[in-house]
Amino acid sequence: MKYAFVECQRGQHSVRTLCRALHVSPSGYYAARSRPPSARDERQSSLTTKIRDVHLASRETYGAPRVHAELSIQGIACCRNTVAKLMRRAQIMPKAIRHFRVTTDSRNTKEVLPNLVKRCFKAKRPMLAGSATSLTSQHARAGCTWRRSSMCIPGLSWAGR
Repeated sequence: MKYAFVECQRGQHSVRTLCRALHVSPSGYYAARSRPPSARDERQSSLTTKIRDVHLASRETYGAPRVHAELSIQGIACCRNTVAKLMRRAQIMPKAIRHFRVTTDSRNTKEVLPNLVKRCFKAKRPMLAGSATSLTSQHARAGCTWRRSSMCIPGLSWAGR
């Protein structure tokens, strides 16, 4: 991991300075550069390719458990956690399938249901169909203060109590 950092940053800084900062030897860095990839790295890269193929075959909908199951069916021995780790490293993520759901009848094709409750929402006089807050605010502007008994006492202030 340290050698990978040195490899990335060697264009901006000298290898000797980077190795000194990371407490590794420059000869170890150069030896690691010329070393072939390990058997684990080769297996993980081939497994990542197979994971990507299974993921694409599923239209990018399979997560780690399903990809692992598909690899097991194909006869490829691997652990589910390894599949999850390699999918994270390769940034392979399943798409969430969202089914389209109609929520609005914009064409008004459905018939209007009859009013079974028979409620009338028309006021006989103005302000009778208003909310309680509109009445309260009118009385408050007139100098009245409402108490728990809902009684209006003009000129009496109850602020802060």
